[in-house]
Amino acid sequence: MMMPKNNQPFTIGDQTIAPGETKDARLEISETYTGDKICIPIRVICSEEPGPCILITAAIHGDEINGTGIIHDFLFGEEIVLKRGILVLVPVVNVFGFESHERYLPDRRDLNRSFPGSPNGSMASRIADKLMVELVDKCDCAIDLHTAAIQRTNYPNVRADLSNRDVRRIATAFGCALIIDGKGPTGSFRREATRRGCPTIILEAGEPHKIEPSLLQIGLNGIRNILVDFDMLDGEIEKPPFQALVRKTHWARATVGGILKFHVSPGDFVNKGQPLATNYSILGHKQNVIESPNYGMIIGMTTMPAVKPGEPICNIAAMSERLKKRYCEKLQATKQDPYTQARKDLATNLDVVKH
Repeated sequence: MMMPKNNQPFTIGDQTIAPGETKDARLEISETYTGDKICIPIRVICSEEPGPCILITAAIHGDEINGTGIIHDFLFGEEIVLKRGILVLVPVVNVFGFESHERYLPDRRDLNRSFPGSPNGSMASRIADKLMVELVDKCDCAIDLHTAAIQRTNYPNVRADLSNRDVRRIATAFGCALIIDGKGPTGSFRREATRRGCPTIILEAGEPHKIEPSLLQIGLNGIRNILVDFDMLDGEIEKPPFQALVRKTHWARATVGGILKFHVSPGDFVNKGQPLATNYSILGHKQNVIESPNYGMIIGMTTMPAVKPGEPICNIAAMSERLKKRYCEKLQATKQDPYTQARKDLATNLDVVKH
């Protein structure tokens, strides 16, 4: 069981947030060419009672803004009053990329491969170090919100190192239907924050450059579930229709160049050998059918139907035939939950036809 850090009053740079205070702060991360400060906007909510300090971040990749929408909606409306502890909300980490609608920083580095960083390194390394020292080191756990990369979409899933007991607790409490096991890439925020003593999970949901309404509710439910689980808010845990722990995923790839007609969409369950897409030549001649290599669920897809050999088509969370059938039945029995709506909405971005 993680022991909360003693972080009251909470400080960001030279700004102090006292117990019982809610305050908007700015964390300086860089400067413009003219020497003006560049800062990350942060909302800090401190209860009067001591307790866990939870960090929620979004848009480490500047074009992945579903997480920004989730945090924005969480803050929208009624004032949040915590029973105990501290909540640190960072709706946009990569303010450079957010301003220019770009994934990366101006130095073309990926901030999410630059942790833990260095105070004397590249721009990306310096920003990563500042985030670690000013936020991660002061928090007890973190939730990092992402979408798929450009020209892809993800069905909502949590990614977490399930070998870490504290990470596993957070991932389970978040309440996502899919939890994919893994430490994360070297230099990624969640991997290095967890190694630093701040157990961290990520939510992958949707595609870049969008705030997708049906995915917001899943993120909002997850944040509230964590706060309820840590006794920071009153309420009931919002449970998903099922919760699958996935150890392996597999990308099905194109073998020839052409234009795809999809036969599945994100969130669909598939059988081994089931057609995923048919590849046609530019003049409409059928070339081949791409099939699923295993039983499982479609957790990611390309949104670009024009492909070259080797390009990824569908990312499949591998499951046994028995578990796939069980989860499918549970999802079908739930007609109005946000996961069903997410399946419908994500399918509208693809040219899906029956095989």
